Amino acid sequence: MKDDAPDGRSHRRPRSPACSAYLNNASVSPMPADAVAAVSDFLAEYAAMGPDSEAASEYVKSTVASARAAVSGIIGCRPDELVLTQSTTDGVNAVAAGMSFGGGDTVVIRGGAHEHHANYYPWLRLSGGIRIESLPVDGDGLFRTADLEAALGGGGGGGGGRAALVSLSHALYNTGAVLPVEEVGELLARRGVPYFVDAAQTVGCMGRMDVSRIGCDFMAFNGSKWLRGPMGTGLLYCRRGSEDLLRPLGIGGESADLLDGGRLEYRAMPERLETGFRNYPGAAGLASAARIVVRRGLDGVRREAARLADLLRDELGRIPGVAVYGPDAEDARTSIVPFAVAGRDPAEAAARLERQGIVIAVRELVDKRILRASPHYFNTEEQVLSLAGAVRAL
Repeated sequence: MKDDAPDGRSHRRPRSPACSAYLNNASVSPMPADAVAAVSDFLAEYAAMGPDSEAASEYVKSTVASARAAVSGIIGCRPDELVLTQSTTDGVNAVAAGMSFGGGDTVVIRGGAHEHHANYYPWLRLSGGIRIESLPVDGDGLFRTADLEAALGGGGGGGGGRAALVSLSHALYNTGAVLPVEEVGELLARRGVPYFVDAAQTVGCMGRMDVSRIGCDFMAFNGSKWLRGPMGTGLLYCRRGSEDLLRPLGIGGESADLLDGGRLEYRAMPERLETGFRNYPGAAGLASAARIVVRRGLDGVRREAARLADLLRDELGRIPGVAVYGPDAEDARTSIVPFAVAGRDPAEAAARLERQGIVIAVRELVDKRILRASPHYFNTEEQVLSLAGAVRAL
């Protein structure tokens, strides 16, 4: 199918060796050809209309609205609860720098250095007496609910102040483990604690989602991983009413108005958090890519990616010297497959595989480096088996 072409049919020939098995979708997914065409079409149409013309302005508005509508259906929110960003990191920073914390407040995160840098460094940078409470984790990156409850009660007996925010990943970038975000949401709702979720590794690959069931105030994710949209696109979900918790990082004519007496007033959401130009060509590509995922069937996408991950885990598990990490149960993980090869440096192994046209990633798992494969619905059994065969030959 044209929709499922794994590249954008670039006018420039790719450097050899050509990629024959791209299994690194947890980093960046190849854009479908139709999404690439949507970006190109936007640029051509915008230029033809005359940039900054009334027609071009309306075209931009309709493109952004289309992107919001497509993605809002995937996570179960209102379109006006989605803010266009450039990445997951952008969304995390909008919340970390936008909230007003007081001296003695505690921000609860999971796993410390086990967490992805994008959902770790912004919280570490907070100053003014903020206390960071990092929940201990097991080998898969999971924490105990009892430890979370203790942290909410004042830092687990460590003398910390009140919990002002909890920040969790929906699924982990290294083990693929899915965290109990709904259970945590119920707990935090009872305690009245704001809740942030990093959903970079779930939106587009975990089936249809419902942010109301998760119960988070904020959720950040990008468009270029499992949604297969352009790089430089992202979204921040801000639950209606929770925008009052955030001070916008910037202000301009797109996000505020000057009232009589020289007083500034922020506009309604999502404009209040979208000052300045956005990546409008990227929004066109993201809308197209999101619609493709929806047409495939979100739950079907989840099943196919999980099937390929199960096949890869089984094949790798049969290879002497290969250790496969992450939860065993299919419903407890994404299609991320983390593994290590005894006696092989992960970076050297990944480079050798790439020379054979097989692309995966090197990542960290607490105190060790590992290899990470991440098949998506458009990958094939043949590609998965080719990776397993190449690992066997390392």
